[in-house]
Order: sequence, then C-alpha cells, then structure tokens
Amino acid sequence: MKNTVIRYGLISGALMSAMMALTISLFHDQIGFDTGGLVVGYTTMVLAFLLIYFGVRSYRDTVGGGTIGFGRALAVGALIAALASACYVATWEVMYFKFMPDFMDKYSAHQMEKERASGASDAQIASKKAEWDRFAEMYKNPLYNVAMTFMEPLPVGLIIALISAGVLSRRRKDVVGSHVPVTST
Repeated sequence: MKNTVIRYGLISGALMSAMMALTISLFHDQIGFDTGGLVVGYTTMVLAFLLIYFGVRSYRDTVGGGTIGFGRALAVGALIAALASACYVATWEVMYFKFMPDFMDKYSAHQMEKERASGASDAQIASKKAEWDRFAEMYKNPLYNVAMTFMEPLPVGLIIALISAGVLSRRRKDVVGSHVPVTST
C-alpha cells in the first residue's frame, strides 16, 4: 500500500501545488478572491484528486489481485488524499511566508470592501475589521496556518476517496471470471 499511496499522493500533490503556484503568481489579480478564485482552485483540486481513483484501482488490481474491500479502498484513498493535501499545504506555507506576506492584508481589505458595498454600517464594518485583524494575527502562526490550509483540500479528497472506494470495492465473489470450472470425470 505504501508505494501506491506515495506514488499517487505525490503526483496528485504536485499537480495541486503546481496549479496553485501558477494561478496565484500569474492570474490572481485577474481572478480575484471571490467566485473566480474558488472555481479555479476547487476545480484544480478535484482534477488532481481524480488520481485517488486511479491509485485505489491500481492497488486493487496489483496488490489485491482484482479485489478490494470498501474499508481498504477507503484507507488507500484517504492516505493518498492526505499526502496530496500535505503537498498543497507545504506549497502554500512557502508561498505565503516567503512570497506573499501581505496576502492576509489584501484579503482583509477585499472583505472590508465587500462589507461597504453591501451597505453595512460603520459599526458593522469596524466589528468585521476587528474580527479580520484577529484572524490575520492568528494566521501568522505557522501551526494555525497549516491547520486552516489543510481544511481546503482534505475534505474534497476524502469525498473523492469515499466515492472511489464505493465504486472500486469488490469482493472475490463479485469478480468476473472467478468461478471454478467444473470438470467431468
């Protein structure tokens, strides 16, 4: 299981990391923080996490001899998702702390602009600003940053692992061609 998880997890993680780095560095100003960024980001995650399906299938066919139980398939898929998510988080940590230390200031300013555009009162805007300032301060802590960043890709990966396990799990009796030939004597 280890080889399959490492192979497919690293490929999936490399795809997510590369797409994050490319979209943030090249297109972030055009895409923005709202719907465009979310659509591009989560679409990239789903596409990269499709490797969970192929990883579980590879494990089933090579290690399991064509069969795999739901629990084992889910475990393989979840481990691939966790490794890919760790790659995503590591890439974000480097990008955030080394190349984008002003990201949270820009994001907070964007959120305040949305509050103003929605017609919020000065008191509501001040309250939201204080809330974002507290969040920005906590986000400077690498452990908190890691935990928050894991919350982006990991649930998506676990859902795909669950679907893949449901689709790919099968027991010996379900395998086509596994019947014992009858011989006459």
